[in-house]
This record gives sequence, C-alpha cells and structure tokens, in this order.
Amino acid sequence: MNASPPANRLFTVEQANRMLPLVRAIVSDIVDLAGDLTQRNDRLSMLQVCDAEEGDPYSEEVLQMQREIELDMDRMQAFVDELAEFGVELKSATEGLVDFKSRIDNRDAYLCWKLGEGEVGYWHPLNAGYEGRQSLLEGAGTGDILPTGDSEL
Repeated sequence: MNASPPANRLFTVEQANRMLPLVRAIVSDIVDLAGDLTQRNDRLSMLQVCDAEEGDPYSEEVLQMQREIELDMDRMQAFVDELAEFGVELKSATEGLVDFKSRIDNRDAYLCWKLGEGEVGYWHPLNAGYEGRQSLLEGAGTGDILPTGDSEL
C-alpha cells in the first residue's frame, strides 16, 4: 500500500483543504475497509487454528474468506493509488491519516490531516511523522507555506 505521489506536487493549505471533500470520501472508504479486513483476518486466523486442531471442517469458509480478503486488498490498493494520483499520501489506513507534501519555512514538509478533522490544521517535517504534528495556527510556517512545482489542482 505504498503508492508514491507525484514527486513535484506541493500543496498550499488552501489547496489541501479544497481537496478534502474528495480525500475525506476516499479515506472514509479506506478506514471502513481496513476495519473490515482486520476483523475478517482475525476470523480467518481463528478458523485456520481450528482447522489444524480438528481436521478440515471449515476449509470451504477459509477458502472463500481468503478470496474475499484478496479482492478487498486489491480494492484497498486502488483507493491508495487514487489518493496518490492526487499527490496525497496515506499514512494510516486504520486511523485515516494522510499527508499533503508542502514547503514550510523553505523546507519540504507535510500538511497533515486525519479523518474527523474539519480541515487541514497541522503540519510536520518530513521525518517527524504524526507525533511531530504542529498546529498551523502556532509557531513556524503559518505564513510561509510556499508551493513550488506542479501546484495546480
């Protein structure tokens, strides 16, 4: 699930926020599917343990679940690829966390958004991750988000 975004696509806060209705819909589908896949993988693991202990009573269900999980993993990858086509990077399928590459204080950074947030309100350096999120309303970068390269939507 690691599709790369267009390398030169940089977002301003305004551009990222304009993308949110579409991004929110895709990320919501991703989070729902990720939760469902987790539950089915847990069930599949349990059935496979039972299979090993009791012989083969669930083999048909196991095969069907494996096929469905494989199809849904393909659907998940299609969602991730769709985000990547827009230059948006999925960071957590279970939490609905995405990043928009940007430039803040003349250095590459990410604008950070999580499902449930009303708008893009955080940023972090490329290597900081979610734990390094900082409010766009506080501190560095509030007035110096300068996209370069392909910044058209």
